[in-house]
Amino acid sequence: MTTIQAILLGVFVVSTLVGYKIITRVPSLLHTPLMSGMNAFSGVTVLGCLMATALAVHWGSKVLGFVAIVLAMINVVSGFGVTHRMLMMFHSSSKTKKGEDK
Repeated sequence: MTTIQAILLGVFVVSTLVGYKIITRVPSLLHTPLMSGMNAFSGVTVLGCLMATALAVHWGSKVLGFVAIVLAMINVVSGFGVTHRMLMMFHSSSKTKKGEDK
């Protein structure tokens, strides 16, 4: 393992621990709105994965890049799904607007 790889691995481990510590301190009331706001950053992650995969030289790097693209897209799609469900909680149906019972 080279020095640069060791530094990058250390940065990854520290950022994982700091991210976990920050996320666990977010109240559950704020979790969904904050997650929906992070969808734009997840889109940037997808673009970074695409660029890294396109520039990859070895097959192993291309496979890892493909896995990263798939996981980032799952994150984006599920984030928008949760946001949609959250926003649907605030919509009233047409029957309740007219004063009828469900």
